[in-house]
Amino acid sequence: MHEEEIRNLRPPIRRSWLRLWAGKRWYAWRRFLLWHSGRFRFAKERQEDCLPNVHFSHATPLLRKLQGAQMRYQYNKITNLKLAAARLNGILLRPGETFSFWRLVGKPTRRKGYLDGMVLFLGHIGYDIGGGLCQMTNLIFWMTLHTPLTVIERYRHSHDVFPDSNRILPFGSGATCAYPHRDLMIRNDTDQTFQLRVRVGTQSLEGEWLAERPPEHCYEIVERNHRMDRGPWGGYVRHNELYRQRLTTDGVFLDELFLLENNAIMMYNPLLPQGND
Repeated sequence: MHEEEIRNLRPPIRRSWLRLWAGKRWYAWRRFLLWHSGRFRFAKERQEDCLPNVHFSHATPLLRKLQGAQMRYQYNKITNLKLAAARLNGILLRPGETFSFWRLVGKPTRRKGYLDGMVLFLGHIGYDIGGGLCQMTNLIFWMTLHTPLTVIERYRHSHDVFPDSNRILPFGSGATCAYPHRDLMIRNDTDQTFQLRVRVGTQSLEGEWLAERPPEHCYEIVERNHRMDRGPWGGYVRHNELYRQRLTTDGVFLDELFLLENNAIMMYNPLLPQGND
């Protein structure tokens, strides 16, 4: 990231409640128009029987070690994930169809059983109905990167909330969500049907992409240019770039594709205090 880009990054601007309400309505209206524009053939058919071939599977822990009352919202998140998984599990993505997370899950409401979970809003941690569903979009996005499916809409996290703790995946490899306008959309540009399977296990959120035929290639995600820069307001910005390498099933390198760039405002100080000699 160049110095000019760092200077252009700023903490979120405080908006009046009226402007926030109007903005949310505006983006929701645009999203509903998009859904009904006829531009996409949305995936909607579910199948109980699994397709025969696993293309990629992954699991993420359900609970993060937090203190105090925050753990209650972690358990609420599990309830929210179970409700979303019930709408997603078994969905078929046929050639030419588009997967839309929010079109399948629908609006999280208390009537549907959703609870208050942790959300990030304007750079601050808060709590709202359906909070924590971004763990599901994170999982689906990461799995999709390891398939020939095409991600056509994904929103990055604007803030880096927690310090790395046993991180396995590269920073910035997730996808945030907010109903209905911050969606995760995936198109099937292949000639075979894929199937998404997701479930909430005892300790992990588990998922896999299945397909009619075995995978023809393997994919690896590579992180480059990872660094933390100080912004002009005194805070820190975390930057990296992700690339996808395509290999044969025998591990022979074929090509590399640039995927995305992340620039996130850090909500913690990355510099550890120095001890006294």
